[in-house]
Amino acid sequence: MRKIKFGRKEERTGSWRAILAAAGLLAAAAAVSTGCQMKKYEKIELTGISETEEEKEEREALAPSEASDTVQNPPRKAESSPVGAEITKETAPEMEARDETVYVSGSNVNVRDFPGTKASVVGAMNQGESIKRTGYSQSWSRVIYQGRECYMSSQFLTTTQPAPLETTAAASQGTSAQAGEVGLNSGWKYADFSKINSGKAILYKAEGANRKGKVVCVNAGHGTSGGSSVKTLCHPDGTPKVTGGSTAAGATTAIAVSSGMTFSDGTPEAKVTLALAMVLKEKLLARGFDVLMIRESDDVQLDNIARTVIANNMADCHIALHYDSTTNDKGAFYMSVPNIASYRAMEPVASHWQQHHALGDSLIAGLKGVGAKIYSGGKIDMDLTQTSYSTVPSVDIELGDKGSDHSAASLDKLGNGLADGVELFFKN
Repeated sequence: MRKIKFGRKEERTGSWRAILAAAGLLAAAAAVSTGCQMKKYEKIELTGISETEEEKEEREALAPSEASDTVQNPPRKAESSPVGAEITKETAPEMEARDETVYVSGSNVNVRDFPGTKASVVGAMNQGESIKRTGYSQSWSRVIYQGRECYMSSQFLTTTQPAPLETTAAASQGTSAQAGEVGLNSGWKYADFSKINSGKAILYKAEGANRKGKVVCVNAGHGTSGGSSVKTLCHPDGTPKVTGGSTAAGATTAIAVSSGMTFSDGTPEAKVTLALAMVLKEKLLARGFDVLMIRESDDVQLDNIARTVIANNMADCHIALHYDSTTNDKGAFYMSVPNIASYRAMEPVASHWQQHHALGDSLIAGLKGVGAKIYSGGKIDMDLTQTSYSTVPSVDIELGDKGSDHSAASLDKLGNGLADGVELFFKN
């Protein structure tokens, strides 16, 4: 960039328009006299000039954009983004034309309809997946995703193919490979409603000829330190709960994650749900199901909404394991969607409640098949945060209560029944 110094303000004989024109003529003359080819445009900084605010605004409006093809191009009307006028294809960074295959170097990398973090997310890609790139800048790349022009962050794209995500970890006990950690993606639907979301779930891939290509989310209830001191919206539309429970009917917020009850022998519920989740994981992997484990430790910083949204985007169904707070060894049941018109008409409940019931009924059938005790008809109506945000078949299943046996033998039987129920669900 070259600077052109002008004299004092009182010595000027013309407006800044004349000065700009003169500067342009001088630059053109210099180029001709040296036989050089003119660049498309050159940035010129004017120093030593005082101008009014009106002159400055008019000059900036008429000055060529750095992203324009040439200085002679008239400004084109920007194509507005659905998410706001501040994000447009015309305001995208200037991109080098590319025609190449690139590879994703991160997990769950967003694909957006416009460049910018406020643009709508149209999909996500994982490490090792390939995509065609047609434009490149340091911040954003233009790609062809499912036949349409989209944008991805350039920092997560590389021309060197990395190892696929599912092969980056060692096999576990010969029946599965740990595919990697999965965190809450802020671009996923309903993610913004979560308050506790720094933790990671873990995805396991089944190995062997019987692999079914289905992902089951196993959510060991509770187990989030500090979760009971935070509250989240019961429903994404802000309406109040329609049934009672741990949160009263009429409330609009609920505890983000409760700490759970304590069994009659003093064992915390969170410890038992985790032990059962580990048993169920191994049984599902052995049957060819991939498994998304929400937690495998005493504390994972994921609230109920974060757990649900991760399951929505990474799994084919979501099973949350719990025990009830009663004390009479009542048996197993699942939380069904209340038969209240306003609740069943609310999205995403309206589009998915029948799938939730189908999964719950299948799990109860599987538990009955192994001789597990079932409470009443196997279900109780309950307005839950999990159900209110679920977009895949999803249930909270209570495997007993404070008075129930939670020995290794009991958990093994329950694990078999639940695995049978999952197989039944995907056969139907």
